[in-house]
Amino acid sequence: MPAQALYRKWRPQLWDEVVGQGHVVQTLRNALRGDRLAHAYLFAGPRGCGKTTTARLVAKALNCLHPDPAQRPDNTCAHCVAVNESRFLDLIEIDGASNNGVENIRELRDKINFAPNEGRYKIYLIDEVHMLSLGAFNALLKTLEEPPPHAVFILATTESYKIPATVSSRCQRFEFRRIPVAEIVARLKRLCEQEHLNVENTALEVVARQATGSLRDAISLLDQLVAADSTVTLAQAQALLGTTTGQAVQDLVDALSAGDTTRGLDLVNAAVDAGADPRQLARQMVDYLRGLMLVRLGSAALVEATAEVRATMARQAEGWAAPALLRAIRAFNTASNDVKGGWQPQLPLELAIVECTTLVAPPIPEPSLPAPAAPPAPRPTGSTGPLSSRSPRPAPAAPSAATTEKPAPAVRPGEAPDLRAVWNRIVATMLEHKKITKLTQADLEKCSIEGLDGNALRVFTPNKVFFEKFNSRPDFGQLIGSLLSEELGFACGLRLQLGESRANSSAEALDIPADGMVATALRDLGGEIVE
Repeated sequence: MPAQALYRKWRPQLWDEVVGQGHVVQTLRNALRGDRLAHAYLFAGPRGCGKTTTARLVAKALNCLHPDPAQRPDNTCAHCVAVNESRFLDLIEIDGASNNGVENIRELRDKINFAPNEGRYKIYLIDEVHMLSLGAFNALLKTLEEPPPHAVFILATTESYKIPATVSSRCQRFEFRRIPVAEIVARLKRLCEQEHLNVENTALEVVARQATGSLRDAISLLDQLVAADSTVTLAQAQALLGTTTGQAVQDLVDALSAGDTTRGLDLVNAAVDAGADPRQLARQMVDYLRGLMLVRLGSAALVEATAEVRATMARQAEGWAAPALLRAIRAFNTASNDVKGGWQPQLPLELAIVECTTLVAPPIPEPSLPAPAAPPAPRPTGSTGPLSSRSPRPAPAAPSAATTEKPAPAVRPGEAPDLRAVWNRIVATMLEHKKITKLTQADLEKCSIEGLDGNALRVFTPNKVFFEKFNSRPDFGQLIGSLLSEELGFACGLRLQLGESRANSSAEALDIPADGMVATALRDLGGEIVE
């Protein structure tokens, strides 16, 4: 007979054993203690976070024989034991994926009026209820709204947005959350102590992070690790789960911040050759870069890491600008979704590295061209000597790299930016890199700058054709938003509107000079005439 899986063996049997869902447990216990029972519940949340477990606890508490409602379920009475052993006839568990037709709901509706066999209540637990067909939902509506006094419905789903509003409005809804890494690790430690397993704490942390908030997944991974040996090290966990070391991720982030494409590609291929799963590596990079972003923005307390790792992240965060971090997170998040076991599974990772390093790396300076030869000096009036007999003028010295290099535009903190100048620089940059045509340049220069609205620059264009063309190309708006973010020093988007700006119309109505200070404040600084 095969051994029972650990996640089934250690399923919580009492309220106090439920992990990470204190807000749900407390509400349900108070309702049961005060006899304020609802006829239908909707448990929504990600997989493995305790929805079915909580539903079974509700079933036990409703039918427990303990005289004190506050002590239910006691897990010792005949009804509680029957639920634990899956032989309680008044707990009807229905798989919504395989019983999703109208005829299945009709059968349920015909049997629901029969009195309970053993307990006080019949509990109908419909798992993955979002898989029911529309006809099945419609057949369930009347029964769900007015069930017999002895019937209670508990609907569980991982995709609550697929539940019709007519169904969810008839239920008390509880949102189950992903379980934090620290609580998963603590639960795994207690489980290892009970099972006499010797697993390193660092290995448990790897398992908990791999589970992405699902305690059931974490226990299943632990069961897989200890199947071969009851002693598990960090290296064994990483080899079996296909994850790489934290040092490898930190080295890769250092390569990205330095713009070192070659080293980044070498690190990724070395990790894959060593057995790392490309998708897991991409997810680790997203998680680590997210931590860098939180540290960079002053929210280091939200990062789940040791003090040593936080110190390393604080050092690395200083070398990243916020817009560059956002681009890197998006690139590796895309890579984690694109890796599908193709013939080059590490290709999405390599593309993400090239994208990040080419954006981070400083531009290669262009070689200075030799200065043109000076034109011959004009012959003075009345001169009789040949032109070649006189010394020519010295050619002007070629400008040095320091004088030809254009300084990067920046806005000082606390200083109101000149939005029109910023806009003109962006247009010139796009034209220089051949991202726009001369015609598009003219359309952009005719735009009116209304001002900043939060993290978006509000711009008006009088050209309807250009407005429609802009809306049909989202990549164009993303490019301008990226350049705006670099110029202004914070994440900024573009909001293009059709028509004349409020500043222009206000200035024209009051006959304000277009080149004056008032018009500039209205146009570029988002000012408004109040009186």
